[in-house]
Amino acid sequence: MMDHLLRSMARSLNLEEDLVLGVKPDTDRSGITVLLQDKEVEGLQVLVDDKWINDPTIPEALVVNLGDQMQIMSNGVFKSILHRVVTNTEKLRMSVAMFNEPEAENEIGPVESLVDETRPRLYRNVKLCCYLLYKVLKTEACEKHTGLKGLFA
Repeated sequence: MMDHLLRSMARSLNLEEDLVLGVKPDTDRSGITVLLQDKEVEGLQVLVDDKWINDPTIPEALVVNLGDQMQIMSNGVFKSILHRVVTNTEKLRMSVAMFNEPEAENEIGPVESLVDETRPRLYRNVKLCCYLLYKVLKTEACEKHTGLKGLFA
């Protein structure tokens, strides 16, 4: 059903379908993302050493990605992973994702014990709602307010 809906939407906008059905490179905003991939159809890719690598499909395995919030809370020790989803014009790909993140009004920031003279604080505390605006807008004003400059690819 989703395949038909997305193809219909693409046709109504006079777009090439593969532009609609893939997911552009991004990082997850969550702390941790758990993904149950399609058992047969690959599509998830991660950027490793400036090359896109296919994440192999392993039936019943869970893929765990660290997100931007984990990068902020770990003061940059852990990195959020840049990934994308490529389309398959032959087969429908179905995956289920679960995102772990705080309420929008909660404030996140580096854990104090991970900030010292050798590892200075890299990020300001930020409410999730402000962080989401920054991730969408990526303006200088948002960077100044959140201290998140350079967090995203």
